Amino acid sequence: QVQLVESGGGLVQAGGSLRLSCAASGTIFSINAMGWYRQSPEKRDLVAQFTSTGATNYADSVKGRFTISTGNAKNTVYLQMNSLKPEDTAVSYCRARVVLTGATLSDYWGQGTQVTVSS
Repeated sequence: QVQLVESGGGLVQAGGSLRLSCAASGTIFSINAMGWYRQSPEKRDLVAQFTSTGATNYADSVKGRFTISTGNAKNTVYLQMNSLKPEDTAVSYCRARVVLTGATLSDYWGQGTQVTVSS
């Protein structure tokens, strides 16, 4: 069983900052990618992620405002969110794409954490 534990959501005024964290645990051989998505009415949209190659991906709407980073254990990611806007309001989900001990590749999702930005 792979589990993702998220924290850092909350309520902040426009222009403020929050930092999200996500820690993965369980029987994981390696992590292929790990990052953050946020829920729209239709789908979960990528916000930012790391891949196993060291590459990062950011949504255009958050470039220059958000920064993703990893912990020393490589099973934790952080999302520093600065200059928050009301349109950033969403439930944010951590996702990890992991290689399990049987060499299978699977996606796991956190339960979601609410980010609310007021005007």
